[in-house]
Amino acid sequence: MTIVPLFNGITISKTLRKTSASIPKLSVNNYFSRIQHPLRLTYATDLKHKFGRSLIFKSHTPKLVACNTQIKSLFTGIVEEMGEVRQLGFDESGESFDMIIHSPTVFQDVNLGDSIAVNGTCLTVTEFDSERLEFKVGLAPETLRKTSLIELAKGSVVNLERAVKPSTRMGGHFVQGHVDGTGEIVSLDPEGDSLWIKVKTSPDILKFIVPKGFIAVDGTSLTVVNVFDDESCFNFMLVEYTQQKVVIPLKKVGQKVNLEVDILGKYVERLLSTGFVESIKSR
Repeated sequence: MTIVPLFNGITISKTLRKTSASIPKLSVNNYFSRIQHPLRLTYATDLKHKFGRSLIFKSHTPKLVACNTQIKSLFTGIVEEMGEVRQLGFDESGESFDMIIHSPTVFQDVNLGDSIAVNGTCLTVTEFDSERLEFKVGLAPETLRKTSLIELAKGSVVNLERAVKPSTRMGGHFVQGHVDGTGEIVSLDPEGDSLWIKVKTSPDILKFIVPKGFIAVDGTSLTVVNVFDDESCFNFMLVEYTQQKVVIPLKKVGQKVNLEVDILGKYVERLLSTGFVESIKSR
């Protein structure tokens, strides 16, 4: 995939929209280096390895989950574009971690406060740069704990999808952008021009995955082929066209993917666990 390069020497003072004051550049500890960038982030070369994991995984009451539990946006799982991560970094408080993404297609009608699914994670646009075709989103600690976004680095490509409009064709399935957890790729096996991928995940997620059912993998709406309960795995197949349009085939065995199961399964389990069905039968 060819990524459109940045334009050099562009001033963005009149083109940058934002909700708050500019984030000043700062020098922090040896984990980060000082950079100059229009959206002013301190760059982290590898999010998983370069800054203290205790900041992400310490026990506390999270301020924010990937998106609010209330459904405010809806996606279809049909990836519009693979964007490039241009910067990752903290703001001056050291508490807020932000990501800047270059995305010529998705950027076309971006607005402050828009919801965009990044590898299937619903995130909110907080700033954007019209000349560089970039937007910024915030990553809360709970988002990093729950998703595979912790593995991203500068130059990573990510699946992007804007929230659907009432007029949008429903080409995939209902995807909220609320990641249920992650899975690990255990095999990638080509068959002709197709690619079979097997993913291992936790029993808490696997119980909602059924053969021929829907699942969102890194925000891509896919059909489950088989479920292997004894291996805690499921598999799916990507045709050649899909392989060229999404991030999954670029990953290697052992890397993580974000998973969002079909919400209908979660509602059914909730009804069964609360005794709702039995109460209906007794009437």
